[in-house]
Amino acid sequence: MFVVEVPYREDAMRSRTRGAGAPDRPGPRPRPRRPRRARRARAAALLAGALLAGCCAGGGGDDGADGRIRLTVGVFGSFGYAEAGLYDAYTRLRPGVVVEQTSIARNENYYPQLLTHLGSGSGLADVQAVEVNNIAEITATQADRLVELGTAEGVRKEDFLPWKWAQGTTRDGRTVALGTDVGPQAVCYRKDLFARAGLPTDREEVGRLWAGDWRAYLAAGRRYRANAPAGTAFVDSASGVMAAITGSSALRFYGADGTVVYRSSPAVREAWSVAAAFATGGLTARLQQFTPAWDQGFANGTFATVSCPAWMLGYIQDKAGPAGRGRWDVAAAPRPGNWGGSFLVVPRAGRHRAEAVRLAAWLTAPAQQAVLFERRGSFPSASAAYAGPSVAGARHPYFGGAPIGAVFSRAARGVPVTILGPKDLVIAQNLADVGMLQVEQRGEPPGDAWRSAVRTIDNALDR
Repeated sequence: MFVVEVPYREDAMRSRTRGAGAPDRPGPRPRPRRPRRARRARAAALLAGALLAGCCAGGGGDDGADGRIRLTVGVFGSFGYAEAGLYDAYTRLRPGVVVEQTSIARNENYYPQLLTHLGSGSGLADVQAVEVNNIAEITATQADRLVELGTAEGVRKEDFLPWKWAQGTTRDGRTVALGTDVGPQAVCYRKDLFARAGLPTDREEVGRLWAGDWRAYLAAGRRYRANAPAGTAFVDSASGVMAAITGSSALRFYGADGTVVYRSSPAVREAWSVAAAFATGGLTARLQQFTPAWDQGFANGTFATVSCPAWMLGYIQDKAGPAGRGRWDVAAAPRPGNWGGSFLVVPRAGRHRAEAVRLAAWLTAPAQQAVLFERRGSFPSASAAYAGPSVAGARHPYFGGAPIGAVFSRAARGVPVTILGPKDLVIAQNLADVGMLQVEQRGEPPGDAWRSAVRTIDNALDR
């Protein structure tokens, strides 16, 4: 069993599809701790197993008088590679290489620059990160400017979650992006508030309350409201519920042929209907996620549940503080979904393409993803890492010793292969902020709010 607990860092939150204004990456998530000797032995074994033969210059030649190749990695926020020691580990394996990372704090600033540099073929790092909200646009419009990674030495499709692999693959079957982390979703809940409302508190029983059906989650909310402790609501926000439902659906904003279908999508319609029922039924704390009021809601115990991907555990721990320790727990979500995650790509215009491919493949291999989860809490997109003890045995003491490795591994394996589109974020933000937020906070009728959101989205998409 691995006990994990790492404080959340505000500057590292992931960008999201739940409305505007969130920081860009989740920061250090739970950190498994183990005896130092065991950690060193495991690290040595992982590195030995991943040993790369030789040291060559790839496509670009030496960079300095010392004859070493300087590889650059461009990221946004805090990916954790440097902090977890992975760059140092790689350069020990390949002493003829130096790895230098540059980081832009927010993806909203990073991504436009990446598109500009890809278009001009200059100013690019050898390896670049791409956020999940941008991957559909990258695979659809920039694939010819990227190196094929699916056939790289050491990369195996079967090591990755099928839906994550599909996100980095073009329609003609070229895999140009390798997955780093993912954000499989659970439901975090307050055991003390559930007990006072007469609901079960055991995480398995709680999960059975709503297993398989988001409308069962709504029914549980109505049960909670009947005996709710004064000043509390069942869930934080209706928009959060809506996004969790769409995040668990294969077909949401775009169709398989690339057309925009959100207005007729059954998943979007279900998400809107259920979220509106939460909003109009007095089941939410009427908070907007990632605002100071939402943060204070964690500290004050204002709501009993929140949809939470793996990386949000550190956020809850930070905002709820010591008083929340042992009161929060983690149960399975009604249906598996995903919120967050990123990829690595190798631009064709890079100086050292061959060496960059080796680095990208090594960083995203199961062994390194397991190390990153162990040291930084980033949940692996390489499902081959899930059987290892650092994932399978991971528990979080703040959340009552919840078996987070098992909970989030099951969720990750159950996520459907979702059709992503280039303007998913635009659609999701406006459904939340122009639409559902107005129902929840201003009492606007759901039908009127839907029409307002549709007008705004269609204008933004030039429809």
